[in-house]
Parts: sequence; structure tokens; C-alpha cells
Amino acid sequence: MTDLVVRRLLIDLEQPFDRHWCGGDAFRTALFNALSMSFPVGEQFFIDSVRNGYKALPEDKQMRFRKEVQGFVGQEATHRRLHSLFNGHLEKQGLVNAWAPRAQQRLKMLEGVDTRHWVAITAANEHFTAILADWLLRNHDVLDGEPRLKTMWLWHSAEESEHKSTAFDLYQSLDGDHAWRIIWMRRVTTIFLGDAIRQTIDNLRRDGSLWKWRTWKSAATFLFGKRGLVRETYGPWRDYFRSDFHPTQQDSSQSTRWLAENSEKYALVGA
Repeated sequence: MTDLVVRRLLIDLEQPFDRHWCGGDAFRTALFNALSMSFPVGEQFFIDSVRNGYKALPEDKQMRFRKEVQGFVGQEATHRRLHSLFNGHLEKQGLVNAWAPRAQQRLKMLEGVDTRHWVAITAANEHFTAILADWLLRNHDVLDGEPRLKTMWLWHSAEESEHKSTAFDLYQSLDGDHAWRIIWMRRVTTIFLGDAIRQTIDNLRRDGSLWKWRTWKSAATFLFGKRGLVRETYGPWRDYFRSDFHPTQQDSSQSTRWLAENSEKYALVGA
């Protein structure tokens, strides 16, 4: 079991930020903006999935998960709130969130479906966010530019890494089927990457940066360079398909280190 605490980030997201807040780089800014656009809907789904999965457990197993589920829900609710504020600034900049409505339409198809499928989808998405989080914490210079936003993304990354096992362990405790865990990871991979690409391209188009050479030069380096996102996360993504996989097999030390070294940037809720 993982001890999860809820933290209040000590930054001001009421103030606007530059259009290319990520070090003046159009591609990196557009990609992170796209990811943020998915978070409020996605994290509400994760909250609902984990809550419903917890309720479906027998009482003796509920005792084991109670504190962890409370911490997970609190962390995700805080992420949802801050990214909603962040997304409000994107809307004022003229960007249009098409990812969230698509996700909401897909989620309607899950109404009435076995709760274990919801938890399996959440576990797959949480693996995606965990490997992205670890990569960002190791390559935090890609977020240089606006200090407030760098802090937000690294705090979010640290907490995603911290609670990466919750949905996975819950699925296992619900006697979730390994085959369905793999099926949902394949589906989530296709949907997640497709939505991320579509929203990033639309962000660049509305920003006027889509057809600029430096945009795609940056994209190639960011994704496929020596420490590129795709290059360095492919192996950890593939590990999920092993029958003996568990999220704790992948290193979380960057998360622990960031939280310890940046304690002045957040306050513990209820402390």
C-alpha cells in the first residue's frame, strides 16, 4: 500500500502567461497544452473508476485500500482543479479544447459496463502518465520558461508517479483478468496518442506555428532525439504487457526526490 497525501500547490494560476510559455518553444507548448486539455475529464473518470472499484471490493479488502483511495482521489481532484484554471487561460488565448468533448462521448459508452473495465482503463492511463512523469522529472529542463508552470507540471508529475500503483492494485484485487488489462492498454494507447496528436496539431494551427520549420525540428528532437520522449518511454510502456509486471518495478526515486527538495512549493492539506 502507498501512503498518499494531498498537497496544495503554492503558485498563482490566476495570472495569465505567455502564449509560448514553455521556453518560447511552440511545439512543446502545444503538446503540454494538449495534455492539460485532457486532464479535467480524464481525472474525473479516474476518480469515479477508483471510487466505484473500491466500493465493489469485499469489506476486508476495503480496509486495505481506504486511505490510499482517499489520497488518490484528493490528489486527482487537486490536479483537475489546477488544470481547469490553466485551461481557462488557453481558451482566452484562442485555443479550442476538442479532446475533452471526444473523451466525454466515449465515456458514455462505458455506462453500465463492469467496474473492472473502468479500473483497467484507469490503470492503463495511469501507466502512461507515470512514465511521462518520470521522464519529465529526469528531463525537467524541457519545461524551462515560466517558473510557475514548470512547478505545476513537476508537482503533478511527482504525484502521478507516487500514486501509479493504486488503480493497478485495485484491478488485481477485483480479480481483474490479465487479458483484459492488456486489451485495454492497447486501446488506450491508440486513443491517447491519436487524441494527443490531433489536439497538438490543432493548437499549433490556431497558434500560427503549424507550418514553421522550427516547430517540427523541435518536435523531432523532443520526441526522437538522444533523450527523446518516445525513445526513452517506449521500453517502460512495453513493460506493462508482461504478465509479471507491477508499476513498482519502475523507478520512482525522481518523484521522491522532487517532493523532498521542493517542500516549500506546496502545503499539506489537513496538516
